[in-house]
Amino acid sequence: MKNDCVYTLYVKTGWMMKAGTDSRISVVLGDSFGRSVRIPELRSWGLMPYAHDYFERGNLDVFSGRGSCIGSPCRLNLTSDGSEWHHGWYCDYIEVTSTGPQQPCAQTVFYVDQWLATDIPPFQLTAFRDGCYMRDEPRKRGRNVPLIVGNPERPA
Repeated sequence: MKNDCVYTLYVKTGWMMKAGTDSRISVVLGDSFGRSVRIPELRSWGLMPYAHDYFERGNLDVFSGRGSCIGSPCRLNLTSDGSEWHHGWYCDYIEVTSTGPQQPCAQTVFYVDQWLATDIPPFQLTAFRDGCYMRDEPRKRGRNVPLIVGNPERPA
């Protein structure tokens, strides 16, 4: 545990009707070397006040916890278990920051922009975003900027 890193996730739920969920949400973060850290129940890392209802319409929820250190997160596997009364969930984005002993601080924004549901397209309970091929682009340009995965601009 003394070499664990701290991961903080900001999770934004969409504004559309029925965008929220009570299902169990899990996250796997990966780096460009194939290493990963798994969060089997994201609510268990929740930092919101007591009795807060996570993953509800329009919420920006904050989570933080410790896990094994990996390189800068550039891969996201986001999964809903599809349980509970309303299983569908629309995730706008997840912003991840990570740091640890002898580790530089890393920041990645994953634009998910997808329903995790079996009754709404794309009819999947998992969203996968991979920006590892982009990982070195900001450094090539000589800037220390967060990695952006996905399209932050939506069609009007």
